[in-house]
Amino acid sequence: MAGHSKWANIQHRKGRQDEKRGKVFSRLSKEITVAAKMGGGDANFNPRLRLAIDKAKEVNMPADNIDRAVKKGTGELEGVNYEEIRYEGYGIGGAAVIVDCLTDNRTRTVADVRHAFSKFGGNLGTDGSVAFMFKHCGQIIFAPGTSEDKVMEAALEAGAEDVLSNDDGSVEVITSPGDFMAVKDALEKAGLKAEMAEVTMKPDTETVFEGDEAVRMQKLLDALEALDDVQDVYTSAVFEE
Repeated sequence: MAGHSKWANIQHRKGRQDEKRGKVFSRLSKEITVAAKMGGGDANFNPRLRLAIDKAKEVNMPADNIDRAVKKGTGELEGVNYEEIRYEGYGIGGAAVIVDCLTDNRTRTVADVRHAFSKFGGNLGTDGSVAFMFKHCGQIIFAPGTSEDKVMEAALEAGAEDVLSNDDGSVEVITSPGDFMAVKDALEKAGLKAEMAEVTMKPDTETVFEGDEAVRMQKLLDALEALDDVQDVYTSAVFEE
């Protein structure tokens, strides 16, 4: 899938994350804690933890915060016991939405998520209602102007599944979740710096929004992302610039 508005949407999302830096720190602390609890506190042997710590460093999260979150996960410090829950639903015009949460109170979380969907014109679906429209994968995106040949050579040699050239000039690498860190490391060693690198839920098809519908859909996504228990929101919606 060559996303015609991929680059604009990435820049848009990064800008919104910068605006919500405190929220981003809180979200990453939770992810680090859960990753350390599930796979141990050594990032060299725990890919999920390493990815979370890399993301934390990218947004300049203090090292003390990172260390404290790891210790909460390994039990060295007292911490909250979080449960991972996924909700699925529909936004404006039937656009697919997946909401991943970490919570210590399932009843509160589902009420908050349902309220956000209903208030902003969407509706909460059942388990499996939209997940089949997404691929769980690693996604690494390079800025327009990056050498596609150089990316392709390094990525495919390291085990990437595919390299895509988007209409806006950005270059996109797709990996299996398990190969993500190895491919990301290989690309960095080749001198290629990604603008975005994450394990994600990538929609099989995109729903393009513009005008009033784009504003309404963005309000729904913002409302979901603002919830304390929400870690990630994935959607088939893309926004025309």
